[in-house]
Amino acid sequence: MRNFVYDHPATRVIFGVGALDRLQEEVKRLGARRAIVLSTPEQRADAEEAMRRLGDMAAGLFTEAVMHVPIETARAARDMARELGADCYVAVGGGSTTGLGKAIALETGMPILAVPTTYAGSEMTPIYGITEGGLKKTGRDRRVLPRTVLYDPTLTVSLPAHISGPSGMNAIAHCVEGLYAEDANPIMTLLAAEGVRALTRSLPIVVREPGNLEARSDALYGAWLAGSVLGAVGMAIHHKLCHVLGGTFNLPHADTHTVVLPHAVAFNREAAPEAMRIAAEALGAKDAARGIYDLIKRIGAPIALKDIGMPEDGLDRAAKLATENPYYNPRKVEYGEVRELLENAYRGTRP
Repeated sequence: MRNFVYDHPATRVIFGVGALDRLQEEVKRLGARRAIVLSTPEQRADAEEAMRRLGDMAAGLFTEAVMHVPIETARAARDMARELGADCYVAVGGGSTTGLGKAIALETGMPILAVPTTYAGSEMTPIYGITEGGLKKTGRDRRVLPRTVLYDPTLTVSLPAHISGPSGMNAIAHCVEGLYAEDANPIMTLLAAEGVRALTRSLPIVVREPGNLEARSDALYGAWLAGSVLGAVGMAIHHKLCHVLGGTFNLPHADTHTVVLPHAVAFNREAAPEAMRIAAEALGAKDAARGIYDLIKRIGAPIALKDIGMPEDGLDRAAKLATENPYYNPRKVEYGEVRELLENAYRGTRP
């Protein structure tokens, strides 16, 4: 057995139908008295319901969260929280909203309580990302890790298929990269494989039967495992490319992860054979990269960068940015090979 270090930050998790009923109780448990609720404009209704559950503990509502956390948005939310005397953030939504809470917590140190409504997994990680001047900068800091997460599957039922599918593929990406991370360990490998299994069996049902609460619960369970993996180990070429593409070209976060993943996995196919074996087995496929691509097709998610807003003349710049300061990766990251990976992802070819 290989040597390893296991150092997993702790988050209190409440999982199950009706978990949102415990919102006020859990905010009190954090020692907070006035919580500001964060959301995207599209999820204002969910945020208002959280406000209602908080009662007199609700300090205010900020509904301007957007993808990739522009620094201007983070500053506006921070200033509003300060003016309202808030001492806690309740992030209701997906990765955009949780990311906004993290950007504020990085500076203020105030606790975050996350209420996920997608399968992003951000709520289980100490990873933050802030976009400034067209570049997305990421980092790790335990100050941004949500103290408590309420997973209520009923909050995901209204998530449409075109969002649910890519959101779940984003979670699978966290699991797969966790299998060949530099600091991978046996516990995270178990969680990653189980996460892939749960998402592979549930996502086709979720997009076909959006109201299927059992499938929604299974997908949310997989997303929790995926976020736990991402929060405990490092990232590689897939996440690096997605951060570059999202931050520089403002591509939709989950769709970008969906499109890039099979090509990033194919890129590392020969360099991480054991990880590929585990991933393929969890997917129920002979080859991990092709299994992921086929799952994407099966759930009707996008398969090509050209279809989600990526300009073809930006591929050279993306490859350059991704190779200038690469993350650890089991295969050496060089411009020519990465440019080829991006070309395949742009056209949506099967690995």
